[in-house]
Amino acid sequence: MSELEVKTIYGQAIGAWLSSLAQLRITVFREFPYLYEGNLAYEAQYLQIYVDSPRSIAVLLLDGDTLVGASTGLPLADETPEFTSPFHAAGLAAKDYFYCAETIILPAYRGHGLYRGCFEAREARAKELGLKYSCLASVLRPENHPRRPADYQALDPIWQRYGYTARPDLQMSLAWQDLDEAAESPKALQFYIKPLT
Repeated sequence: MSELEVKTIYGQAIGAWLSSLAQLRITVFREFPYLYEGNLAYEAQYLQIYVDSPRSIAVLLLDGDTLVGASTGLPLADETPEFTSPFHAAGLAAKDYFYCAETIILPAYRGHGLYRGCFEAREARAKELGLKYSCLASVLRPENHPRRPADYQALDPIWQRYGYTARPDLQMSLAWQDLDEAAESPKALQFYIKPLT
């Protein structure tokens, strides 16, 4: 693997990378457990929230001029109601949380410590903003899902090593089209939380 450039940007600066981020998300999220069919129009709309939030962060992993990985995040309070409503329902203040949205890295670039570095950068951003907790969300798929690869390794153990705890009581629903679906359907996602103080 060649030496990668790690570029960290915030808020409006993310706008220049929306097309590359959208394509990377579509490529990586085709894999299990997301199985995302991909839609550039939806991606443009989804990613705009990071441009609009001056408190957002994107960690870009570049091989020359090619985006090969990215990690995004923003205060949970800047997210849409789908993300914040489970916290409100549980009596938790969304304003105390930083949402680690996704870390997506092309397969050839995995296993070199980049994943951990992305978490550290986002958590540093959360602390800089004075937030008390970091959180992430992961789609729930059954163990016997027909598209689950035999060698699939869930990321839960890694998140636990990083200090995140699964919260089965905090779940949300997002709709997207799976690779084998004709249309979007709702998917359940579970949150994981880490105290930052």
